[in-house]
Amino acid sequence: MLKIGVLGAGHLGKIHIKLILELKEEYQCVGFYDPSDENAQTVIDTYGLKRFGSIEELIAEVDCVDIVTPTISHYDCAAYALRNSKHVFIEKPITETVDEAKSLISLAHEADVKVQVGHVERFNPAFQKALPHFNNPMFIETHRLAQFNPRGTDVPVILDLMIHDLDIILSVVNSPVKRVSASGVAVVSDTPDIANARLEFENGCVANLTSSRISMKNMRKSRFFQKDAYISVDFLEKELEVVKMENVEGEPGPFDMVLELGNGKPDKKIMFDKPEVGEVNAIKEELRTFAESIVNNTTPKVPIEDGYNALVVATEILEKLKMTGNLVNNNI
Repeated sequence: MLKIGVLGAGHLGKIHIKLILELKEEYQCVGFYDPSDENAQTVIDTYGLKRFGSIEELIAEVDCVDIVTPTISHYDCAAYALRNSKHVFIEKPITETVDEAKSLISLAHEADVKVQVGHVERFNPAFQKALPHFNNPMFIETHRLAQFNPRGTDVPVILDLMIHDLDIILSVVNSPVKRVSASGVAVVSDTPDIANARLEFENGCVANLTSSRISMKNMRKSRFFQKDAYISVDFLEKELEVVKMENVEGEPGPFDMVLELGNGKPDKKIMFDKPEVGEVNAIKEELRTFAESIVNNTTPKVPIEDGYNALVVATEILEKLKMTGNLVNNNI
């Protein structure tokens, strides 16, 4: 079992602590650190877990650390852990700046330890089920809409919500980003609360992303279009729909939906599939695979480089918003 400690016992940190305690074969949770007495007391009362007096004290007692602190402190926490040769799980976005993320990559390589970034949607069972169906998608459309919640409004919606879809898209499209354009509006906070971005890749793929934290309803859907196929992933409802076109062989059945394309092209039969998606706790799964990568000395499912790549594109989107005057907080 790996000795692990958790940095941060806020809303998400408490969830991580609960799930780590359930992963009894993978982890021994030695304790946590949080500067908030209120947060700490809740964890102590609920789980009887030891509260450490400082980050340094906790890191000295563990093999690996789970960083679930506000983004502003990600770099300092992770850098200290890496300099002490500890494996690191770090929530998204990996850091505040690209330079900080680049520095962590260097530190991780020097320490020769595992670092996994918490892009949890990679472990969503609907997305996992969709993976075998992807074959060079050329148009992608994502909508990630959330009802207003003051938690998270300290950062632009790009780093709060859109970065999930950026990571998903970058993991599916095997091509560098060629061009980025974006627009956004700050409605209830000092940074954009709703934004749209368009990514153009060198291989011709185009992705349109919309994210909002002032929606009347929650939505997390992505649609992937590729040659002879359409794939829809509902990350919120954990549902997958696959529509494929296949050449008609012989006589079509009475209930087959057939497209007659003309011009000598073969007729196409439309195939609808809605695969069954199992129940999986994505956060628990990402924490389990982190332990697996350490024990088996394998590359984490979402390595530090992937967290860096998502932040690079997110930062470019933020720069585009600054150029159009849509980013109020110029310190981001």
